[in-house]
Amino acid sequence: MKLLVTGGAGFIGSNFIRYIRKKYPHYQILNLDLLTYAANLKNLRDMETHPSYRFIQGNICDRNLVESIVSGGWPRFDDEPAKLVDVIVNFAAESHVDRSIAEPDMFVQTNVLGTHVLLEAARKFRVKKYLQISTDEVYGTLGETGYFTEETPLHPNSPYSSSKAGADLLVQAYYETYGLAVNITRCSNNYGPYQFPEKLIPMTITKAMRDEELPLYGDGQNVRDWLHVEDHCAAIDLVIHKGLPGEIYNVGGNNEWANIEIVRNILSLLNKPERLIRFVPDRPGHDRRYAIDARKIRRQLGWVPRHSFETGIWETINWYRDNQDWWGRMRASEI
Repeated sequence: MKLLVTGGAGFIGSNFIRYIRKKYPHYQILNLDLLTYAANLKNLRDMETHPSYRFIQGNICDRNLVESIVSGGWPRFDDEPAKLVDVIVNFAAESHVDRSIAEPDMFVQTNVLGTHVLLEAARKFRVKKYLQISTDEVYGTLGETGYFTEETPLHPNSPYSSSKAGADLLVQAYYETYGLAVNITRCSNNYGPYQFPEKLIPMTITKAMRDEELPLYGDGQNVRDWLHVEDHCAAIDLVIHKGLPGEIYNVGGNNEWANIEIVRNILSLLNKPERLIRFVPDRPGHDRRYAIDARKIRRQLGWVPRHSFETGIWETINWYRDNQDWWGRMRASEI
């Protein structure tokens, strides 16, 4: 199988490429990434010389580049004849809510128009499957009870989640209108190795290790469902190989934590004081609670998460402790 993974130098994309390489060593993997601030080729340093892996720096909005890759024209694996891409997995996205509030234009450009370019190439060259990696944020916010299901109406509340919802609707339209074999996965908050330290868990770990203040929005009671990135990768693997055309699959950890409790937990594990926490004014349109009902992917595809949060968060802390050279040079303004 020949996979085009877009955004493969980012957090989830790089973990997915590593997962696929280990499980399917005979698969050919093309990684198309623009290498924006949150992407890092160090994430895949061990892949650089692998004969079945190629990295291409480029923008998913570049139609000529995307068509050249999907058609098999470039890059080639050794001396093989042109071979079409079989599957596109689209991780490429601007994903930080705060940045979407400050700079919404680039979120619409990448997340909506970039998705359209990929879909057109998939349709033109008859790609066997197109998989859109989306987010539970497209559903909006929940009250104290209930869960997002695949039938929950879309109600995004930020430029980021709105751009992802728009992309999802395009993907569904290409299934209904053109018969393109597509799937959409909507995941809860991921955590694990190689996550850029602007997100809550790696920000808390890296700042606490430096005894820096930890900014926390509002009252800290916003609730998120946390999913280990390796469990997410396993779910994507199942959707690629077993997902029914046109279906949407929610992927969640069934693991809800208030933000303040996440931060306190990490501080406790690092033996750091809670006085590092600094409450800051809440962000505009900050969703109060997300929670995923993942029964569909469990029932239809047999997905079961392997990581408990207790073991997963400790492994994640140890990874950041052992890889300070990976994150240590990032500017404080980027974090």
